[in-house]
Amino acid sequence: MIQTTQNSLTFFKFSHLARYPGVLHGIFARTGGISSPPFDSLNMSTSVGDTPEAVGQNRRAVAACFGNRPLFFLNQVHKTGVHVVDAAAPAPKQPDGDALVTATPGLLLGIKLADCQAVLLYDPVKNVAANIHSGWRGSVADIIGITIKTLTQRFGVNPADILAGIGPSLGPCCAEFVNYKNELPPPFWKYKDKSNRFDFWQISRHQLMAAGVPEAHIEIAGLCTRCRTDLFFSYRGEGRTGRFAAVIGMPDKTLK
Repeated sequence: MIQTTQNSLTFFKFSHLARYPGVLHGIFARTGGISSPPFDSLNMSTSVGDTPEAVGQNRRAVAACFGNRPLFFLNQVHKTGVHVVDAAAPAPKQPDGDALVTATPGLLLGIKLADCQAVLLYDPVKNVAANIHSGWRGSVADIIGITIKTLTQRFGVNPADILAGIGPSLGPCCAEFVNYKNELPPPFWKYKDKSNRFDFWQISRHQLMAAGVPEAHIEIAGLCTRCRTDLFFSYRGEGRTGRFAAVIGMPDKTLK
């Protein structure tokens, strides 16, 4: 990943996506915002106990890194709802769901995180972007495959053209599931080590490939949120804490 700083905010870009001028994206570190502990400081979530004023200012700061374009978020519910956002019919304010899709330049799709994965998708052929919130429940339900199916059916996307990035999240070093036999399906068990820790980065990679995304088009951040609480919020590591942002969108002619 490529680390950069803009307007006093630190964020990370996937190297393969950064080569395409048709897509804007960033995984934001927790620093540079105004929220007080335990939400310090660039918290994106209004549902963890932070003040709406602080969250609003933090979100505006993130949007400013992309030309102050509209930034859409979901009320993430660990299910499989996919929302298409466009200029003619923008999504309602924070609808329930776990994936956002757009083919409209100038709109930004945001996901809030503290151990779950953001899976960013971009098709440079059809010029379509998606942002997926995938926790373990989303992985079990294959939210990745469901979102890619939406891209193919709604926009005619060929999965072989998709570029994918799996963001900072709970790594194989820390994703322990003691009751995995009750929570995770048997096909996931091969991704387990002897300590009942699971490699969800590789699970998501497998799901992307199963949906038709070429292996060479997939980049894994390889940053564990629980290990790197200096950079990211971690629910498992901290309990009550904030949520950092993963953002993707496409520039319009006024957005450089």
